[in-house]
Amino acid sequence: MNKRTITFCASICLLAVSTGYSADWGLKEGHPEVKSVGALAFGPDGILFVGDTKAATIFAFETGDTKGDRANVRIQLEGLNKQVATLLGTTPEQITINDLATNPLTGNVFLSVTKGKGAEAVPAIVRISATGQLSEISLKKIPFQKVVLTSAPEDKEVVRNGRTSNPRDDAITDLAYAEGKVFASGLAAGTAPSSVHQIPFPFADGLTGTSVEIFHGAHGRVENYAAIRTFVPMTINGEPSLLAGFVCTPLVRFPIDHLKSSEKARGTTVAELGNRNKPLDMIAYQKDGKDYLLLSNSARGVMKISTENIARTDGITEPVKEGTAGQSYETIKELDGVVQLDRLNDDNIIVIVQVAGGSQDLRTVPLP
Repeated sequence: MNKRTITFCASICLLAVSTGYSADWGLKEGHPEVKSVGALAFGPDGILFVGDTKAATIFAFETGDTKGDRANVRIQLEGLNKQVATLLGTTPEQITINDLATNPLTGNVFLSVTKGKGAEAVPAIVRISATGQLSEISLKKIPFQKVVLTSAPEDKEVVRNGRTSNPRDDAITDLAYAEGKVFASGLAAGTAPSSVHQIPFPFADGLTGTSVEIFHGAHGRVENYAAIRTFVPMTINGEPSLLAGFVCTPLVRFPIDHLKSSEKARGTTVAELGNRNKPLDMIAYQKDGKDYLLLSNSARGVMKISTENIARTDGITEPVKEGTAGQSYETIKELDGVVQLDRLNDDNIIVIVQVAGGSQDLRTVPLP
């Protein structure tokens, strides 16, 4: 049948439509104690959500960025990390760009940046205008609201399976705003740490997340300890869902109705996209009447993934010993080196490209 099985509304349409007025979201001017900046996502009226893993906190900041011509934005910046370093008064070697998000009201680009290393690291939010001008968003006096993830792991190094890591670094791995809620993936404390939080906005305290587990075909087993690295909210056959990417690289569908507080939910593995790989960023889009996912990876390029039959209930439940399985995809050679991406407008994406010599460029690219 030619029946369309997937409707993009949670992650694209909702964010792309302005309310037409500035609502009172309960943000109060103050000096937020931001310890780190990582995952970014935009909500209504130019509100920027920022994941602070060190503080296990999600902040909502009023950016005042509400007017622009998103449809006609085209940004091209060579040496992005050099320009960010100059703005922040340091060198490119001391700059780490953690995430990128475009404001769907204006097309302006926002970056979460770490200046410095280790104990000397300082968080920063950088705005890039439609004309390519950089500015720093002050976090010293800004309207904000926050919610603390009380179930986050302790901020200390632990040894698991012979490897040393700090689980707090993955307390918040990705963010999205949909259906009046902020969704956050990451790790929690406990023996089944992989979690998803859904937090109504304006924020409320005392919320807990859902422990999630998956069948990982490349490993041939059920797992509940690896954090979702990137996800998109979308509606599949009328059912609001999350599509989530994990390391090595299962793609898993979670109906939002199954993500109930303090309970466990097992997703449906719809694809295995190759081991020895970390998914970095993902968007959903439509082109030529068909629906796709675009997934950037650490070792497998940028994948254009078909969503055909993605609503099927019989996911991958047997080991995938070689290669890939499930949803079909193609690797987009023209996007080689892309480490971050986001929708810019109906026809284009904005990407950060790692180029030779350690430099990074910001480019506007047509949707493949």
